[in-house]
Order: sequence, then C-alpha cells, then structure tokens
Amino acid sequence: MPDAPPPPRRRSATARTGAALKGEWQRVIAVPFAEVRRRGPRAIPLALASTALVAFFHVVQQFDWGADTTRVLGGVRADLPWWLALLRTPVSLFVPAPDLPVWGALAQVLVVFGFAELVLGRARTLVIAYLATLAGTMAARAMIALGPDRFLGIDDSLGHVLDTGPSAAVVGLVVALAWVCRAPVLMTLVWGLMIAEVAWKPNLAGREHLVGMAAVLVYVALGETWRRGREVREGAEWVAGTDE
Repeated sequence: MPDAPPPPRRRSATARTGAALKGEWQRVIAVPFAEVRRRGPRAIPLALASTALVAFFHVVQQFDWGADTTRVLGGVRADLPWWLALLRTPVSLFVPAPDLPVWGALAQVLVVFGFAELVLGRARTLVIAYLATLAGTMAARAMIALGPDRFLGIDDSLGHVLDTGPSAAVVGLVVALAWVCRAPVLMTLVWGLMIAEVAWKPNLAGREHLVGMAAVLVYVALGETWRRGREVREGAEWVAGTDE
C-alpha cells in the first residue's frame, strides 16, 4: 500500500502576512497603476481636475481679491449657518487648508483620487469624497454645540477656525478603497494612524477625519449589503422563472 502523501505544511505567520500584503498591493495599487500606464492621463480625468482645482485655489488665495472670493465660495467654519456651510462644502473640499503645505494636498489628491477613480468609479469617488467632508463638517458643529465640559465636546472658539481642505476626503477614500479591495492591512493602518494622531495631538481636524471615515465605512458596507441582497433577489426571481 503506497504511503499517504504528507500533509501540506502550514505557512508561517511571516509568509501569510507577506502574501496578504502582496495581494493587497496587487488589488489596490498594481492593477489601477497598470491601467494608468496603459491609458495615460485619460484614465484619471477626475483626479487631474481635482488636483488642478486645489492648485488653482492655492494660487488665487495669494491675492486679496482671490482670498475674498475663495472665502465666499468655499470658506466653511463651524459658526456659519448650517445651510451656508452646506452650500460651501463642495468647494471647500478643494480649498487647501492654510496651515498645511499645499504640495502635500496636491500629492494626496492626485494619488488617492486617481486610484479611487479607477477602482470605485468617478461618480462614486465624488460621492464618497463629499460624504467624508460633509460628515466631518457637521460633526464639528455638533462637538462645538456640546461644549468643552461634555464628552467629545470642544471649545466654541474653534468655531471661528477655517475648516477647508481635501484631507477628510482623502482618508475617506482610502477607507473605501480598503473595503472594496478587501485590504485589511490598509484598513487597519489608516484607522490606526488617525486614532494615534488624535490621541497624541487632539485637534478638531483629526476628530473630523475619524467621523468622515466612519461615515464612509457605513456607506460602503450598506451599499455592498444592498447590492448583494439585490443579486440574491434577482437570482431567486430567475430560478422561479425557469421553474414555471
């Protein structure tokens, strides 16, 4: 009687981690990057247009007339009426934060919006970017309304701080990419970094980012649940139709 083949050896934790990272790299970066190499700039018009808008608002803010115009169109603060903040939020997404280097914002928008555009699609990328930004902006208003003496509350003086920039949209899109591409390492990394930032240096922007990320996570999870439910219903209807 021939000897039974030896059982397959289990891979070490290091090997499994390496395989997981390789798989995530392939899904999140390698495949979209290959599409960019194949089609060139035509593959990411949304990312290029968004980057150009950030650069445009950075330049015009250097002039008095441009700073006033930008403030009217996209200057969001927590002390504004909510309806005015809603109107300005879409533009505020592309107005770089005054206290951060613009080159970082340009690089983030080009890279993250580009990958998101290729993986999620243009319309979904815009929806998620706006959702993350809007959720953070509305959360800031709620935290200021709570006041510094309550849990999660902050001082109302922060209501006068200009609250603009694409950073909330960027981290929200990273969360969406990690969910859609089944990238748990990336998901853990982005959440860990943002939580560590808020714990190390508590600030309004960090809290807004966490709220925006949570809103995006709920959105993509519910969206996937709805799509799967629809597929199941359509499958059941098709089976029922073939039985008639």
